Amino acid sequence: MALFTYRKVEFTQELWWQFTLHGDASRYLRATLGTLVALGGFAIARLLRPAAPDPEPPAVEELEDIEAIVRASPRTSAWLALLGDKSILYDDSRSGFVMYGIQGRSWIAMGDPVGPRAWRKTSFGISASFATATAVGAFFYQVTTGQPAALPGHGPDPLKIGEEACIPLEDFALEGSRRKGLRSSLNRLQKDGCTIEIVPAEAVASILPELRAISENWLAEKHAREKRFSLGRFQKEYLTRFPMAIVRQDGRSIAYANLWPGAGKQELSLDMMRHVADAPSGVMDYMFIQIMLWGREQGYKTFNMGMAPLAGLENRALAPLWNRIGSTIFHHGEHFYNFQGLRAFKEKYDPEWQPMYLASPAGLALPNILLNVASIIAGGAQGIIRK
Repeated sequence: MALFTYRKVEFTQELWWQFTLHGDASRYLRATLGTLVALGGFAIARLLRPAAPDPEPPAVEELEDIEAIVRASPRTSAWLALLGDKSILYDDSRSGFVMYGIQGRSWIAMGDPVGPRAWRKTSFGISASFATATAVGAFFYQVTTGQPAALPGHGPDPLKIGEEACIPLEDFALEGSRRKGLRSSLNRLQKDGCTIEIVPAEAVASILPELRAISENWLAEKHAREKRFSLGRFQKEYLTRFPMAIVRQDGRSIAYANLWPGAGKQELSLDMMRHVADAPSGVMDYMFIQIMLWGREQGYKTFNMGMAPLAGLENRALAPLWNRIGSTIFHHGEHFYNFQGLRAFKEKYDPEWQPMYLASPAGLALPNILLNVASIIAGGAQGIIRK
């Protein structure tokens, strides 16, 4: 367009050095040269930077080795490594690992480094290896201590993204006035003909068809689709690795949840919890109560109910900007997600609330990081909009 506009101008060497009020042709030449130099410098910088690895999810046969490490981990969320949708970075001895996924330019480590308790105390090395080996934006999602925040390129303080509800099982009981509501839910469901069965992992394959029917009914009722990364999904190879809690009403299966056992019975949790649309009200409470009573009998120390997103963030004048934004979303974002309702549901079990963090680079990268986290869980940007 510029060449057409200045087609009557004689382009000579002197034109580069003419600085006049109306010397548009001269300015066009200099601006074009400056743009080309800038683009060339940017291209060279891109070519000279270290190439990011191109990781692959673990092969099916490798999942057996991963499972052996997971079984030694006290954190039940380590079972997410067996979904097969995340890549694995091992330590030198292959006794522990970081599981991670890639969304855009973000490399997202899911949870704390996985390994036995003694190994996790010295897990800074594997965390640093992850951050440096990627050569791109790396951060840690849903960590319990915020320890990766000390890595190079990360902010001085981890960002609190919610709180995890942990219930001590040794003292869990239904007696007392505080448990009146839970007793009422349990008794009502039992009168409605509900029972629960804990099916061992080796027998789960035989009941998968009825579980699939429940899952499909639940997804259709919620107008939702399967999530991934930080949540389990209906997958035969995944579900048959766990014990399964099945709720039946008059012999008909109406709800299920796969159970995550932690090493040394330090922790018990559940992953997928789904029920049919016509299940009686309170079936989720019934299942939680029965699983916790079963876990107490089995000798588990705590029951992990999972995270309440954005819970426990302070909205005060001197609080960090992220805390104030998150607190505002928590209190006024019910149209998009039932933040307060989820927190209230878990609160009635009198849990001990543990903070959960996002350890990420500080600064303007945070909005893009949060968008990438939401995208990788939803299975892409379209999944955020379409559930």
